[in-house]
Amino acid sequence: MGEFLEFRDVAKAFGPIQAVDGVSLEIKKGEFFSLLGPSGCGKTTMLRLAAGFETPDRGRVFLDGADITGLPPNRRRVNTIFQSYALFPHLSVWDNIAFGLEVAKRPKAEIRREVEAMLRLIQMEDQAGKKPGQLSGGQKQRVAVARALVNKPQVLLLDEPLAALDLKLRQRMLIELDMIHDEVGITFLYVTHDQGEAMSLSDRIAVMDQGRIEQIGTPAEIYEAPRTSFVAAFIGDTNFLESEVADGLDGEYCRLRISGFPDVVAYNDKGIRPGHPVFLSVRPEKIRISRDRPLPDTRINVAPAKVEDVIYLGPTTKYWVRAGGQRVLVLRQHFRFFLDEKPIRWKDDVWIWWHGDDGFMLEGFRKGDEKLVASPPQKVGEE
Repeated sequence: MGEFLEFRDVAKAFGPIQAVDGVSLEIKKGEFFSLLGPSGCGKTTMLRLAAGFETPDRGRVFLDGADITGLPPNRRRVNTIFQSYALFPHLSVWDNIAFGLEVAKRPKAEIRREVEAMLRLIQMEDQAGKKPGQLSGGQKQRVAVARALVNKPQVLLLDEPLAALDLKLRQRMLIELDMIHDEVGITFLYVTHDQGEAMSLSDRIAVMDQGRIEQIGTPAEIYEAPRTSFVAAFIGDTNFLESEVADGLDGEYCRLRISGFPDVVAYNDKGIRPGHPVFLSVRPEKIRISRDRPLPDTRINVAPAKVEDVIYLGPTTKYWVRAGGQRVLVLRQHFRFFLDEKPIRWKDDVWIWWHGDDGFMLEGFRKGDEKLVASPPQKVGEE
């Protein structure tokens, strides 16, 4: 399956601000594709370029092989759902969904058939006569989806559509959006700053920063094998350990030297040579913590540490520990939890360890990326 929605070397500036800076991107037919990044990274500008609300300063936009760069929005088979939903407050749910078909002067029988199909899809047949002001946030979101889909667009563009919803409703709507996508099978281009939304919905994700794409991949590829320090820090929590390649071990692994820390074994997938500075990214859930030292293993990295902060979160506990000169975040999953078991507490001496395969070597760390790394509250007194 080849590209369906394509951006070729697209650039867009607003005065001195370069919102999109030479982006090339191919999205497949039927794919649920997300543009993910912080505010101001260019993701919404990309969506507006696809919709026709903005024209690129450079580059072209293609849909199903046709150049649509110069087409106005009403001549593109693309519909957009905004964060505000933009429903007509004076029209009923039925009339909101039917609006586009009526503007297109479709036969009344067709309009009735298509609107009824959309109401069944969003499970709101009994709400057809209500006005938007009588609906919940989740219901408004579903009506906005139905109104966008009833015209059978080739691409549905979603601009942070869940941002206004509370957490529980947002989680439910994620499931519903995924089900609707599976049902209708058209291409979804989803814009969000919420990594959880992107990871749970997407077939693939493009992580953006400062108008450029940092990495494109499946959720697993983005999380488990980040290509840059920005991606590693933006997607979930991680620990960055500044290090230098000391020597190779057997061609696949190398030993890293870290200030104030025991030497570390890491999988050297990039073939980085000795003497080269790198940053080792280790996800906190990959690190184990215990009062007892683990059994020795040539691929296991072990370090003594002291607990500085503890936050109990129910399913998990977060520990910030000091290991030599390094502050390390550890996430412990409660597979089993015993109330009579002596818990690890603040100031306890512990051991931390992780397998060499679970650290990811990155060759660069840009100024500002450290702000994305989770920072714990500081202790001000004993518990």
